[in-house]
Amino acid sequence: MQKANIVTTTPTLDAAAFGKVGVLFGGRSAEREISLISGNGVLQALKSRGIDAHAFDPGRQSLADLAAQQFDRVFIALHGRYGEDGSLQGALELLGIPYTGSGVMASSVGMDKITTKKIWLQENVPTPRYVTIDADTDLDAVVADLGLPLIVKPPLEGSSIGITKVTQADQLKEAVTLVTSMDEAVLAEEFVTGREFTVAVLGQGASARALPIVEIVAPEGKYDYQNKYFTDDTVYHCPAPLPEALTHEIGRHAVNAYRALGCEGWGRVDVLVRESDMRPFLLEVNTSPGMTTHSLVPMAARAVGIAYEDLCVEILRSARLKMGQKAKG
Repeated sequence: MQKANIVTTTPTLDAAAFGKVGVLFGGRSAEREISLISGNGVLQALKSRGIDAHAFDPGRQSLADLAAQQFDRVFIALHGRYGEDGSLQGALELLGIPYTGSGVMASSVGMDKITTKKIWLQENVPTPRYVTIDADTDLDAVVADLGLPLIVKPPLEGSSIGITKVTQADQLKEAVTLVTSMDEAVLAEEFVTGREFTVAVLGQGASARALPIVEIVAPEGKYDYQNKYFTDDTVYHCPAPLPEALTHEIGRHAVNAYRALGCEGWGRVDVLVRESDMRPFLLEVNTSPGMTTHSLVPMAARAVGIAYEDLCVEILRSARLKMGQKAKG
């Protein structure tokens, strides 16, 4: 069984030292609704700690408005395109505003599930077999290669948006059509039957650490958009009930996967453990995870005694410009 044996300390808080803080949430992606909930939670948490925090919605306000606010640093609580994909991070670098989370490159790579897989395979991170589908791809060959069932998903979306489980060969074309309405590329992935987990990671480089693993038990095994955010039917176990050796293996893979992409600040790595042999497979990394009441990073933090408010402060404390600068500490 996994033990929550990570010892954490909370530095003395000098709220004034953070200066004027912007909490960026909302945005223009398909995950706007969730980002609004995340961002409001973060905003209230920072204010409760005496930090001069202000809401800012890039989906309704311009970059000129952002520059005019003269924020000393910002907390990115955006999910999906234009917030988690490196585009906003690049703008913040140009504006000289320190920000939370990963930089331009890690954010853009982490948002792209296909590029993530290519890097992970080079770094010996276990991930399900896959095929990239385009207009010239032989769909029958995809089925022959990956077998059935298989998973079809848009490489640049999150929150399980656009994902289809294909159980019959004649369903593949419709699943591909759905994805091409969102993305140019289509990711087809081997279906792994087993248990679903996620691992929150905090920090950067050698100091990056995994928090206790969360097991997700969704109704009928369907951890979709609705069951992630808007029902209480999904059951979570944290720390996950796993043998100690497997717990360490999953945590090690998650941290290695996070480091391989150059992630920093915080993130969450999604994992499946195959039922037949208990082998872990990593699916994707989220570089700006949810911070709602149903979200999994706060849940993992609570398991080691980190309150939601303190987690927000710790993440904010790590805000910095990344390009051409070394991290402190």
